[in-house]
Amino acid sequence: MARTLNPAVYTVKREAFVDAGLRLMQARGYEQMSIQDVLDALQASRGAFYHYFDSKQALLEAMVDRIADGALAAIAPIVDDPKLPAIEKLERFFGGIAQFKTERKALMLEFIKVWISDDNAIVREKVRRTLVDRVAVVLARIVEQGIAEEVFATESPGETALILMMVMTGFQDTATDLFLARQANTISYEDAVRTMSTFVRVFERILGAGKGSISMVDQQTLREWFG
Repeated sequence: MARTLNPAVYTVKREAFVDAGLRLMQARGYEQMSIQDVLDALQASRGAFYHYFDSKQALLEAMVDRIADGALAAIAPIVDDPKLPAIEKLERFFGGIAQFKTERKALMLEFIKVWISDDNAIVREKVRRTLVDRVAVVLARIVEQGIAEEVFATESPGETALILMMVMTGFQDTATDLFLARQANTISYEDAVRTMSTFVRVFERILGAGKGSISMVDQQTLREWFG
């Protein structure tokens, strides 16, 4: 007789592998972490691992999903707050994501190494598409509110949010390049800030917002990553 799958048990056991992967990634780095390391951490069998993931890269995708879930959960109260105006909500939205990453800087630095690796190009694109779709849905709500408040001049909240996310992926890639350049001391802090500010102005144009009306990254966060 076929075994009945308990969804709750399945989820708990799968998430245990994700937990172990995140701990090992931060301690050793993704490239140095092996599937056997994950198995040893959980005292699990190889068969148990492959019951939930078909590869180390599949585990990586689940780890990225976990980070995205945490970031979106952290900013959910901002998006749901009926008292916040759209522009402030947008600023806090991106500020909240930046703060979430800063509080987990060591782990994020490991993700940067994975992100720029050619070996992970396929995973990177899959993750990029997933994040664009997930975050665009949330952004569309803020855009729709801004249109109603007449601070954004755009016609389609959903399509505008998707375009913003496409620009945002470029923003993230550029931020990574700037961070690495600052680490190598090939650009100045002012160079990094100027480039980041350019992206903010692009956001304003896409939204049809007033020039200088949006501030996406605070000085403390900029100093933390590029100072």
